[in-house]
Amino acid sequence: MIRPPIAVVAASFILASCAKQPPVTRPPQVPAMDVSSFHHVIPLPTVVEPRDGMGFTITADTVVVVAPGDERSQWTAKYLADVIGLAAAPRPPRVEVTGASIPPGAISLELGATSTAGAEAYELTVTAERVTIRANQPAGLFYGVQSFRQLLPPFIEHQAVRPQKGRPVVAAAGRVADHPRFGWRGAMLDVSRHFLPVDDVKRFVDLMSIYKLNRLHLHLADDQGWRIEIKSWPNLATHGGATQVGGGPGGFYTQEQYADLVKYAADRFVTIVPEIDMPGHTNAALASYAELNCDGVAREPYTGVEVGFSALCVDKAITYTFIDDVVREIAALTPGPWFHIGGDEVKTLTPDQYLRFIERVQTIVQSNGKQMIGWDEISPVQLLPTSVVQHWRVKTTPAEAVVKGARVIMSIANKAYLDMKYDTATAIGLSWAGYVDVNTAYDWDPATVAAGVPESALLGVEAPLWSETVATLADVEFLAFPRLVGIAEVGWSRAESRDWNTFKVRLGAHGPRLTALGVNFHRSPMVPWQR
Repeated sequence: MIRPPIAVVAASFILASCAKQPPVTRPPQVPAMDVSSFHHVIPLPTVVEPRDGMGFTITADTVVVVAPGDERSQWTAKYLADVIGLAAAPRPPRVEVTGASIPPGAISLELGATSTAGAEAYELTVTAERVTIRANQPAGLFYGVQSFRQLLPPFIEHQAVRPQKGRPVVAAAGRVADHPRFGWRGAMLDVSRHFLPVDDVKRFVDLMSIYKLNRLHLHLADDQGWRIEIKSWPNLATHGGATQVGGGPGGFYTQEQYADLVKYAADRFVTIVPEIDMPGHTNAALASYAELNCDGVAREPYTGVEVGFSALCVDKAITYTFIDDVVREIAALTPGPWFHIGGDEVKTLTPDQYLRFIERVQTIVQSNGKQMIGWDEISPVQLLPTSVVQHWRVKTTPAEAVVKGARVIMSIANKAYLDMKYDTATAIGLSWAGYVDVNTAYDWDPATVAAGVPESALLGVEAPLWSETVATLADVEFLAFPRLVGIAEVGWSRAESRDWNTFKVRLGAHGPRLTALGVNFHRSPMVPWQR
Protein backbone atom coordinates (compact mmCIF):
# COMPACT_ATOMS: atom_id res chain seq x y z
CA MET A 1 0.00 0.00 0.00
CA ILE A 2 1.03 3.61 -0.47
CA ARG A 3 1.40 5.29 2.88
CA PRO A 4 -0.76 8.44 2.85
CA PRO A 5 1.22 11.42 4.15
CA ILE A 6 -0.05 13.46 7.12
CA ALA A 7 -0.26 17.23 6.71
CA VAL A 8 1.82 19.40 9.00
CA VAL A 9 2.06 23.10 9.51
CA ALA A 10 4.02 25.46 7.27
CA ALA A 11 6.96 25.77 4.93
CA SER A 12 9.16 27.17 2.26
CA PHE A 13 11.36 29.77 0.66
CA ILE A 14 15.07 29.54 0.08
CA LEU A 15 17.12 27.92 2.80
CA ALA A 16 20.59 29.11 3.64
CA SER A 17 23.34 26.95 2.14
CA CYS A 18 25.89 25.19 4.27
CA ALA A 19 29.36 26.00 2.99
CA LYS A 20 31.25 25.17 6.20
CA GLN A 21 29.62 22.14 7.70
CA PRO A 22 31.50 19.21 9.22
CA PRO A 23 31.75 16.07 7.11
CA VAL A 24 28.82 13.68 7.21
CA THR A 25 29.25 10.42 9.07
CA ARG A 26 28.34 7.51 6.81
CA PRO A 27 27.78 3.87 7.62
CA PRO A 28 30.96 1.90 6.91
CA GLN A 29 31.45 -0.07 3.69
CA VAL A 30 28.61 1.51 1.74
CA PRO A 31 29.51 0.93 -1.91
CA ALA A 32 29.41 3.55 -4.62
CA MET A 33 25.94 3.48 -6.22
CA ASP A 34 25.14 2.23 -9.67
CA VAL A 35 24.32 5.48 -11.49
CA SER A 36 21.92 3.65 -13.80
CA SER A 37 19.07 4.40 -11.39
CA PHE A 38 19.25 8.01 -12.59
CA HIS A 39 18.43 6.75 -16.08
CA HIS A 40 15.34 4.93 -14.77
CA VAL A 41 13.41 8.04 -13.70
CA ILE A 42 9.97 8.21 -15.35
CA PRO A 43 8.87 10.52 -16.90
CA LEU A 44 12.24 11.11 -18.59
CA PRO A 45 13.62 14.40 -17.19
CA THR A 46 14.78 17.25 -19.38
CA VAL A 47 18.36 17.04 -18.08
CA VAL A 48 19.84 13.98 -16.37
CA GLU A 49 23.45 14.06 -15.11
CA PRO A 50 24.46 10.90 -13.21
CA ARG A 51 27.68 11.19 -11.23
CA ASP A 52 30.10 8.49 -10.17
CA GLY A 53 30.94 7.98 -6.55
CA MET A 54 29.13 7.74 -3.26
CA GLY A 55 25.41 8.35 -3.24
CA PHE A 56 23.27 9.70 -0.40
CA THR A 57 22.49 7.27 2.42
CA ILE A 58 19.40 7.70 4.56
CA THR A 59 20.11 6.97 8.22
CA ALA A 60 18.46 7.44 11.59
CA ASP A 61 19.96 10.94 11.63
CA THR A 62 18.53 12.04 8.28
CA VAL A 63 16.20 15.05 8.44
CA VAL A 64 13.98 16.66 5.82
CA VAL A 65 14.49 20.41 6.05
CA VAL A 66 12.05 23.02 4.75
CA ALA A 67 11.82 26.75 5.45
CA PRO A 68 8.80 28.30 7.20
CA GLY A 69 6.23 30.17 5.20
CA ASP A 70 4.54 27.78 2.78
CA GLU A 71 2.17 25.06 4.03
CA ARG A 72 2.18 23.11 0.79
CA SER A 73 5.95 22.76 0.82
CA GLN A 74 5.90 21.53 4.38
CA TRP A 75 3.17 19.06 3.47
CA THR A 76 5.47 17.75 0.73
CA ALA A 77 8.32 17.42 3.24
CA LYS A 78 6.12 15.27 5.49
CA TYR A 79 4.98 13.30 2.45
CA LEU A 80 8.61 12.47 1.62
CA ALA A 81 9.32 11.46 5.21
CA ASP A 82 6.32 9.14 5.12
CA VAL A 83 7.38 7.63 1.78
CA ILE A 84 10.76 6.74 3.28
CA GLY A 85 8.94 5.50 6.37
CA LEU A 86 10.74 2.88 8.45
CA ALA A 87 12.93 1.49 5.68
CA ALA A 88 16.16 2.98 7.05
CA ALA A 89 15.59 3.64 10.73
CA PRO A 90 13.18 2.90 13.62
CA ARG A 91 11.25 6.07 12.75
CA PRO A 92 10.67 8.09 9.57
CA PRO A 93 13.04 11.00 8.92
CA ARG A 94 12.24 14.02 11.05
CA VAL A 95 10.88 17.13 9.34
CA GLU A 96 12.53 20.37 10.43
CA VAL A 97 10.87 23.69 9.61
CA THR A 98 13.69 26.17 9.92
CA GLY A 99 15.36 29.08 8.21
CA ALA A 100 18.73 28.16 9.71
CA SER A 101 21.61 26.65 7.76
CA ILE A 102 21.10 23.14 6.43
CA PRO A 103 22.66 20.43 8.60
CA PRO A 104 24.86 17.72 7.09
CA GLY A 105 23.03 14.63 5.95
CA ALA A 106 19.81 16.52 5.26
CA ILE A 107 17.28 16.40 2.45
CA SER A 108 16.50 20.03 1.71
CA LEU A 109 13.33 21.27 0.01
CA GLU A 110 13.75 24.83 -1.22
CA LEU A 111 11.56 27.33 -3.04
CA GLY A 112 13.54 29.62 -5.31
CA ALA A 113 14.42 30.29 -8.93
CA THR A 114 15.47 27.29 -11.03
CA SER A 115 17.17 27.17 -14.41
CA THR A 116 13.74 26.73 -16.06
CA ALA A 117 10.66 28.87 -15.50
CA GLY A 118 7.31 27.33 -14.67
CA ALA A 119 5.27 26.25 -11.68
CA GLU A 120 6.13 22.56 -12.18
CA ALA A 121 9.86 22.91 -12.90
CA TYR A 122 12.38 21.58 -10.37
CA GLU A 123 16.03 20.74 -9.85
CA LEU A 124 17.26 17.73 -7.89
CA THR A 125 20.86 17.34 -6.75
CA VAL A 126 22.11 14.27 -4.89
CA THR A 127 25.57 14.10 -3.29
CA ALA A 128 26.99 12.03 -0.47
CA GLU A 129 26.55 15.03 1.84
CA ARG A 130 22.98 16.06 1.08
CA VAL A 131 19.98 16.06 -1.23
CA THR A 132 18.63 19.38 -2.53
CA ILE A 133 15.26 19.68 -4.26
CA ARG A 134 14.64 23.20 -5.52
CA ALA A 135 11.59 24.55 -7.36
CA ASN A 136 9.89 27.77 -8.37
CA GLN A 137 6.57 26.69 -6.86
CA PRO A 138 5.34 23.97 -4.45
CA ALA A 139 4.18 21.74 -7.34
CA GLY A 140 7.75 21.54 -8.58
CA LEU A 141 8.95 20.48 -5.13
CA PHE A 142 6.41 17.66 -5.14
CA TYR A 143 7.59 16.45 -8.55
CA GLY A 144 11.21 16.68 -7.46
CA VAL A 145 10.31 14.47 -4.50
CA GLN A 146 8.79 11.91 -6.89
CA SER A 147 12.00 11.80 -8.93
CA PHE A 148 14.06 11.39 -5.75
CA ARG A 149 11.69 8.64 -4.63
CA GLN A 150 12.47 6.73 -7.83
CA LEU A 151 16.20 6.89 -7.02
CA LEU A 152 15.61 5.06 -3.74
CA PRO A 153 15.45 1.25 -3.64
CA PRO A 154 12.02 -0.15 -4.56
CA PHE A 155 11.82 -1.98 -1.23
CA ILE A 156 10.99 1.28 0.54
CA GLU A 157 7.51 1.02 -1.01
CA HIS A 158 6.65 -2.06 1.05
CA GLN A 159 4.47 -0.91 3.91
CA ALA A 160 5.99 -3.32 6.45
CA VAL A 161 9.66 -2.93 5.44
CA ARG A 162 12.08 -2.38 8.33
CA PRO A 163 15.81 -1.60 8.54
CA GLN A 164 18.05 -4.54 7.72
CA LYS A 165 21.79 -4.87 8.20
CA GLY A 166 23.66 -4.75 4.91
CA ARG A 167 20.70 -3.19 3.07
CA PRO A 168 21.26 0.56 3.12
CA VAL A 169 18.72 3.01 1.69
CA VAL A 170 20.86 4.85 -0.83
CA ALA A 171 20.13 7.22 -3.72
CA ALA A 172 22.67 7.50 -6.53
CA ALA A 173 24.60 10.74 -6.95
CA GLY A 174 23.67 13.09 -9.75
CA ARG A 175 21.57 16.01 -10.90
CA VAL A 176 18.20 16.46 -12.63
CA ALA A 177 16.83 19.70 -14.10
CA ASP A 178 13.31 19.19 -15.29
CA HIS A 179 10.06 20.72 -16.48
CA PRO A 180 6.99 19.33 -18.32
CA ARG A 181 6.16 19.60 -21.99
CA PHE A 182 2.41 19.94 -21.34
CA GLY A 183 0.50 21.40 -18.42
CA TRP A 184 -2.36 18.87 -18.74
CA ARG A 185 -1.27 15.30 -17.97
CA GLY A 186 -4.31 13.34 -17.00
CA ALA A 187 -6.29 10.16 -16.60
CA MET A 188 -10.03 9.57 -16.56
CA LEU A 189 -11.98 7.12 -14.41
CA ASP A 190 -15.49 6.13 -15.46
CA VAL A 191 -17.14 5.58 -12.08
CA SER A 192 -20.61 5.66 -13.68
CA ARG A 193 -20.79 2.29 -15.40
CA HIS A 194 -19.10 0.59 -12.45
CA PHE A 195 -18.83 2.52 -9.20
CA LEU A 196 -15.52 2.86 -7.34
CA PRO A 197 -15.48 3.77 -3.62
CA VAL A 198 -13.63 6.89 -2.46
CA ASP A 199 -10.66 4.94 -1.09
CA ASP A 200 -10.13 3.24 -4.45
CA VAL A 201 -10.08 6.59 -6.23
CA LYS A 202 -7.61 7.93 -3.65
CA ARG A 203 -5.38 4.93 -4.29
CA PHE A 204 -5.49 5.74 -8.01
CA VAL A 205 -4.56 9.37 -7.26
CA ASP A 206 -1.55 8.16 -5.27
CA LEU A 207 -0.34 6.01 -8.15
CA MET A 208 -0.91 8.79 -10.70
CA SER A 209 1.08 11.29 -8.69
CA ILE A 210 4.21 9.10 -8.60
CA TYR A 211 4.50 9.68 -12.35
CA LYS A 212 3.67 13.41 -12.23
CA LEU A 213 0.15 13.17 -13.66
CA ASN A 214 -1.88 16.17 -12.52
CA ARG A 215 -5.49 15.86 -13.76
CA LEU A 216 -8.09 13.27 -12.73
CA HIS A 217 -11.22 13.47 -14.86
CA LEU A 218 -14.15 11.74 -13.12
CA HIS A 219 -17.00 10.60 -15.35
CA LEU A 220 -19.72 10.99 -12.71
CA ALA A 221 -22.95 10.37 -14.61
CA ASP A 222 -24.06 8.14 -17.45
CA ASP A 223 -26.95 5.91 -18.44
CA GLN A 224 -26.04 3.28 -15.85
CA GLY A 225 -25.52 5.43 -12.78
CA TRP A 226 -25.42 8.90 -11.23
CA ARG A 227 -22.53 9.06 -8.78
CA ILE A 228 -22.64 12.38 -6.92
CA GLU A 229 -25.18 13.80 -4.48
CA ILE A 230 -27.09 16.84 -5.74
CA LYS A 231 -28.99 18.27 -2.78
CA SER A 232 -31.55 20.13 -4.90
CA TRP A 233 -32.29 16.95 -6.89
CA PRO A 234 -31.79 14.15 -4.35
CA ASN A 235 -33.26 11.30 -6.41
CA LEU A 236 -30.32 11.54 -8.83
CA ALA A 237 -28.06 9.83 -6.30
CA THR A 238 -30.48 7.73 -4.29
CA HIS A 239 -32.40 6.36 -7.29
CA GLY A 240 -30.15 7.06 -10.28
CA GLY A 241 -27.08 5.89 -8.38
CA ALA A 242 -28.54 2.55 -7.30
CA THR A 243 -27.54 0.61 -10.43
CA GLN A 244 -24.51 -0.15 -12.56
CA VAL A 245 -23.53 -2.30 -15.53
CA GLY A 246 -24.67 -5.88 -14.98
CA GLY A 247 -27.17 -4.98 -12.28
CA GLY A 248 -24.85 -4.49 -9.31
CA PRO A 249 -25.67 -2.22 -6.36
CA GLY A 250 -24.05 0.93 -7.72
CA GLY A 251 -23.32 3.73 -5.27
CA PHE A 252 -22.61 7.46 -5.11
CA TYR A 253 -20.41 10.02 -3.38
CA THR A 254 -21.96 12.34 -0.85
CA GLN A 255 -20.94 15.94 -1.29
CA GLU A 256 -18.76 15.62 1.80
CA GLN A 257 -17.01 12.56 0.35
CA TYR A 258 -16.50 14.29 -2.98
CA ALA A 259 -15.05 17.40 -1.30
CA ASP A 260 -12.70 15.18 0.71
CA LEU A 261 -11.56 13.46 -2.49
CA VAL A 262 -10.99 16.81 -4.21
CA LYS A 263 -8.80 17.95 -1.30
CA TYR A 264 -6.92 14.64 -1.15
CA ALA A 265 -6.08 14.97 -4.84
CA ALA A 266 -5.19 18.67 -4.56
CA ASP A 267 -2.73 17.89 -1.75
CA ARG A 268 -0.94 15.72 -4.33
CA PHE A 269 -1.18 18.44 -7.00
CA VAL A 270 -3.90 16.56 -8.90
CA THR A 271 -6.90 18.63 -10.03
CA ILE A 272 -10.25 16.84 -10.14
CA VAL A 273 -12.25 17.55 -13.32
CA PRO A 274 -15.91 16.52 -12.88
CA GLU A 275 -17.98 15.37 -15.84
CA ILE A 276 -21.76 15.18 -16.04
CA ASP A 277 -22.45 13.83 -19.52
CA MET A 278 -25.26 15.58 -21.43
CA PRO A 279 -27.52 15.83 -23.39
CA GLY A 280 -27.04 12.09 -24.08
CA HIS A 281 -25.81 9.33 -21.74
CA THR A 282 -28.50 10.54 -19.32
CA ASN A 283 -30.75 7.57 -18.57
CA ALA A 284 -29.88 7.60 -14.84
CA ALA A 285 -31.18 11.18 -14.64
CA LEU A 286 -34.20 10.41 -16.83
CA ALA A 287 -35.07 7.50 -14.54
CA SER A 288 -34.77 9.72 -11.46
CA TYR A 289 -37.01 12.61 -12.61
CA ALA A 290 -39.90 12.20 -15.01
CA GLU A 291 -39.97 15.91 -15.88
CA LEU A 292 -36.59 15.68 -17.63
CA ASN A 293 -38.24 13.48 -20.30
CA CYS A 294 -40.19 15.08 -23.16
CA ASP A 295 -43.14 12.74 -22.53
CA GLY A 296 -43.06 13.26 -18.76
CA VAL A 297 -42.55 9.55 -18.10
CA ALA A 298 -39.59 8.37 -16.02
CA ARG A 299 -37.37 5.80 -17.72
CA GLU A 300 -36.49 2.42 -16.29
CA PRO A 301 -33.01 2.00 -14.78
CA TYR A 302 -30.47 0.74 -17.31
CA THR A 303 -27.67 -1.77 -16.73
CA GLY A 304 -26.52 -2.53 -20.28
CA VAL A 305 -23.67 -1.05 -22.31
CA GLU A 306 -25.27 0.27 -25.51
CA VAL A 307 -25.08 4.04 -26.07
CA GLY A 308 -26.93 6.80 -27.87
CA PHE A 309 -30.53 5.99 -26.92
CA SER A 310 -31.07 8.61 -24.19
CA ALA A 311 -31.25 12.40 -24.19
CA LEU A 312 -32.52 15.20 -21.99
CA CYS A 313 -35.56 17.07 -23.29
CA VAL A 314 -33.66 20.05 -24.69
CA ASP A 315 -36.80 22.12 -25.41
CA LYS A 316 -38.04 22.21 -21.80
CA ALA A 317 -37.12 25.09 -19.49
CA ILE A 318 -36.89 22.68 -16.55
CA THR A 319 -33.94 20.97 -18.24
CA TYR A 320 -31.82 24.11 -17.97
CA THR A 321 -32.90 24.73 -14.39
CA PHE A 322 -31.77 21.19 -13.67
CA ILE A 323 -28.40 21.71 -15.41
CA ASP A 324 -27.78 25.00 -13.63
CA ASP A 325 -28.48 23.39 -10.24
CA VAL A 326 -26.18 20.45 -10.97
CA VAL A 327 -23.33 22.61 -12.28
CA ARG A 328 -23.70 25.09 -9.41
CA GLU A 329 -23.56 22.46 -6.66
CA ILE A 330 -20.62 20.55 -8.16
CA ALA A 331 -18.75 23.74 -9.06
CA ALA A 332 -19.00 24.92 -5.46
CA LEU A 333 -17.22 21.72 -4.37
CA THR A 334 -14.56 21.81 -7.09
CA PRO A 335 -11.89 24.55 -6.88
CA GLY A 336 -10.39 23.63 -10.27
CA PRO A 337 -11.43 25.84 -13.20
CA TRP A 338 -13.05 23.17 -15.40
CA PHE A 339 -16.42 21.46 -15.76
CA HIS A 340 -16.86 18.69 -18.36
CA ILE A 341 -20.29 18.42 -19.98
CA GLY A 342 -19.62 15.35 -22.15
CA GLY A 343 -21.61 16.02 -25.31
CA ASP A 344 -20.66 12.76 -27.05
CA GLU A 345 -22.61 10.09 -28.92
CA VAL A 346 -25.94 11.93 -29.15
CA LYS A 347 -28.14 10.08 -31.64
CA THR A 348 -31.70 11.21 -30.83
CA LEU A 349 -31.42 15.00 -31.39
CA THR A 350 -31.18 16.98 -34.62
CA PRO A 351 -27.90 18.77 -35.33
CA ASP A 352 -29.62 22.11 -34.67
CA GLN A 353 -31.01 20.94 -31.33
CA TYR A 354 -27.57 19.70 -30.33
CA LEU A 355 -25.76 22.90 -31.29
CA ARG A 356 -28.23 25.14 -29.49
CA PHE A 357 -28.07 22.94 -26.39
CA ILE A 358 -24.25 23.03 -26.15
CA GLU A 359 -24.15 26.79 -26.74
CA ARG A 360 -26.67 27.35 -23.96
CA VAL A 361 -24.96 24.95 -21.55
CA GLN A 362 -21.54 26.54 -22.00
CA THR A 363 -23.02 29.85 -20.81
CA ILE A 364 -24.43 28.05 -17.76
CA VAL A 365 -21.02 26.58 -17.02
CA GLN A 366 -19.39 29.99 -17.46
CA SER A 367 -21.98 31.68 -15.22
CA ASN A 368 -20.96 29.25 -12.47
CA GLY A 369 -17.33 30.28 -12.74
CA LYS A 370 -16.02 27.33 -14.77
CA GLN A 371 -14.60 26.66 -18.21
CA MET A 372 -16.51 24.10 -20.27
CA ILE A 373 -14.85 20.97 -21.61
CA GLY A 374 -16.64 18.67 -24.05
CA TRP A 375 -15.80 15.63 -26.17
CA ASP A 376 -14.86 16.46 -29.74
CA GLU A 377 -18.45 16.32 -31.01
CA ILE A 378 -18.72 19.90 -29.72
CA SER A 379 -16.20 21.13 -32.33
CA PRO A 380 -18.82 22.64 -34.74
CA VAL A 381 -20.34 24.72 -31.92
CA GLN A 382 -19.55 28.42 -31.64
CA LEU A 383 -17.40 27.92 -28.56
CA LEU A 384 -16.43 30.52 -26.00
CA PRO A 385 -12.69 31.37 -25.91
CA THR A 386 -12.37 29.48 -22.62
CA SER A 387 -14.05 26.26 -23.78
CA VAL A 388 -11.94 23.14 -24.39
CA VAL A 389 -12.34 20.21 -26.78
CA GLN A 390 -11.29 16.70 -25.73
CA HIS A 391 -10.37 14.78 -28.88
CA TRP A 392 -11.07 11.05 -28.88
CA ARG A 393 -12.36 9.92 -32.28
CA VAL A 394 -9.71 8.37 -34.50
CA LYS A 395 -11.21 9.33 -37.86
CA THR A 396 -12.01 12.97 -37.10
CA THR A 397 -10.13 16.10 -36.14
CA PRO A 398 -11.14 19.06 -33.97
CA ALA A 399 -9.33 21.40 -36.37
CA GLU A 400 -12.57 23.35 -36.92
CA ALA A 401 -12.62 24.28 -33.24
CA VAL A 402 -8.89 25.06 -33.24
CA VAL A 403 -9.34 27.56 -36.07
CA LYS A 404 -11.89 29.34 -33.85
CA GLY A 405 -9.39 29.46 -30.98
CA ALA A 406 -10.30 26.40 -28.92
CA ARG A 407 -7.69 24.49 -26.94
CA VAL A 408 -7.53 20.70 -27.16
CA ILE A 409 -6.88 17.80 -24.79
CA MET A 410 -5.56 14.85 -26.80
CA SER A 411 -7.17 11.51 -25.87
CA ILE A 412 -7.11 9.73 -29.22
CA ALA A 413 -8.74 6.34 -28.64
CA ASN A 414 -6.30 4.09 -30.51
CA LYS A 415 -3.39 5.42 -28.42
CA ALA A 416 -4.71 6.74 -25.11
CA TYR A 417 -7.83 4.71 -24.23
CA LEU A 418 -6.86 2.50 -21.31
CA ASP A 419 -9.98 0.35 -21.64
CA MET A 420 -8.74 -1.09 -24.93
CA LYS A 421 -7.32 -4.61 -24.61
CA TYR A 422 -3.57 -5.07 -24.77
CA ASP A 423 -3.95 -7.94 -27.24
CA THR A 424 -6.29 -10.77 -28.20
CA ALA A 425 -5.49 -12.67 -24.98
CA THR A 426 -6.54 -9.84 -22.63
CA ALA A 427 -9.50 -11.00 -20.55
CA ILE A 428 -11.10 -7.59 -19.87
CA GLY A 429 -11.42 -4.45 -21.93
CA LEU A 430 -12.75 -3.59 -25.37
CA SER A 431 -11.19 -3.54 -28.84
CA TRP A 432 -13.36 -1.30 -31.04
CA ALA A 433 -10.45 1.17 -31.44
CA GLY A 434 -7.92 -1.65 -31.87
CA TYR A 435 -5.50 -3.31 -29.49
CA VAL A 436 -3.32 -0.90 -27.51
CA ASP A 437 -0.24 -2.59 -26.14
CA VAL A 438 2.33 -0.75 -24.06
CA ASN A 439 4.39 0.34 -27.06
CA THR A 440 1.30 1.74 -28.84
CA ALA A 441 0.31 3.80 -25.79
CA TYR A 442 3.85 5.22 -25.61
CA ASP A 443 5.09 5.64 -29.16
CA TRP A 444 3.08 8.61 -30.46
CA ASP A 445 3.21 12.39 -30.48
CA PRO A 446 0.09 14.34 -29.43
CA ALA A 447 1.14 17.23 -31.68
CA THR A 448 1.09 15.17 -34.90
CA VAL A 449 -1.76 12.70 -34.41
CA ALA A 450 -4.64 14.94 -35.59
CA ALA A 451 -4.54 17.10 -38.70
CA GLY A 452 -4.81 20.81 -38.01
CA VAL A 453 -4.07 20.48 -34.29
CA PRO A 454 -0.53 21.76 -33.67
CA GLU A 455 1.25 21.66 -30.34
CA SER A 456 0.37 25.32 -29.74
CA ALA A 457 -3.32 24.32 -29.58
CA LEU A 458 -2.81 21.53 -27.06
CA LEU A 459 -3.40 21.75 -23.34
CA GLY A 460 -1.95 18.26 -23.08
CA VAL A 461 -2.90 14.58 -22.94
CA GLU A 462 -5.36 12.44 -21.01
CA ALA A 463 -5.86 8.68 -20.87
CA PRO A 464 -9.52 7.67 -20.32
CA LEU A 465 -10.50 4.34 -18.76
CA TRP A 466 -14.13 3.47 -19.49
CA SER A 467 -15.59 0.83 -17.21
CA GLU A 468 -17.99 -1.36 -19.19
CA THR A 469 -15.77 -4.36 -18.34
CA VAL A 470 -14.02 -2.93 -15.27
CA ALA A 471 -15.67 -3.75 -11.95
CA THR A 472 -12.89 -3.45 -9.33
CA LEU A 473 -9.77 -1.48 -8.52
CA ALA A 474 -7.72 -4.55 -9.49
CA ASP A 475 -9.31 -4.36 -12.96
CA VAL A 476 -8.52 -0.64 -13.15
CA GLU A 477 -4.88 -1.20 -12.21
CA PHE A 478 -4.47 -4.04 -14.70
CA LEU A 479 -5.66 -1.92 -17.63
CA ALA A 480 -4.02 1.33 -16.49
CA PHE A 481 -0.59 0.00 -15.61
CA PRO A 482 1.88 0.09 -17.17
CA ARG A 483 0.27 2.01 -20.06
CA LEU A 484 -0.53 5.03 -17.89
CA VAL A 485 3.17 5.28 -17.01
CA GLY A 486 3.89 5.62 -20.73
CA ILE A 487 1.16 8.24 -21.16
CA ALA A 488 2.72 10.17 -18.27
CA GLU A 489 5.97 10.37 -20.19
CA VAL A 490 4.16 11.34 -23.41
CA GLY A 491 2.72 14.31 -21.51
CA TRP A 492 5.83 15.32 -19.60
CA SER A 493 8.93 14.62 -21.70
CA ARG A 494 10.14 16.22 -24.91
CA ALA A 495 9.14 14.31 -28.03
CA GLU A 496 12.67 14.25 -29.43
CA SER A 497 14.01 12.65 -26.24
CA ARG A 498 11.54 9.79 -26.11
CA ASP A 499 12.36 6.38 -27.56
CA TRP A 500 10.45 3.13 -27.08
CA ASN A 501 13.54 0.92 -26.97
CA THR A 502 15.06 2.84 -24.07
CA PHE A 503 11.71 3.46 -22.37
CA LYS A 504 10.88 -0.25 -22.14
CA VAL A 505 14.15 -0.82 -20.27
CA ARG A 506 13.42 2.04 -17.86
CA LEU A 507 9.86 0.77 -17.44
CA GLY A 508 11.16 -2.72 -16.74
CA ALA A 509 13.21 -1.29 -13.87
CA HIS A 510 9.94 -0.12 -12.29
CA GLY A 511 8.60 -3.66 -12.03
CA PRO A 512 9.91 -4.16 -8.47
CA ARG A 513 8.53 -0.77 -7.39
CA LEU A 514 5.07 -1.47 -8.81
CA THR A 515 5.18 -4.88 -7.17
CA ALA A 516 6.15 -3.37 -3.81
CA LEU A 517 3.28 -0.90 -4.14
CA GLY A 518 0.91 -3.81 -4.70
CA VAL A 519 -0.12 -2.68 -8.18
CA ASN A 520 -1.92 -5.31 -10.25
CA PHE A 521 -0.02 -4.36 -13.40
CA HIS A 522 0.09 -6.19 -16.72
CA ARG A 523 3.50 -7.77 -17.25
CA SER A 524 3.67 -7.13 -20.98
CA PRO A 525 6.10 -9.51 -22.71
CA MET A 526 7.38 -6.48 -24.63
CA VAL A 527 9.02 -5.15 -21.45
CA PRO A 528 12.18 -6.65 -19.84
CA TRP A 529 10.82 -6.60 -16.30
CA GLN A 530 13.30 -6.59 -13.45
CA ARG A 531 12.47 -8.65 -10.38
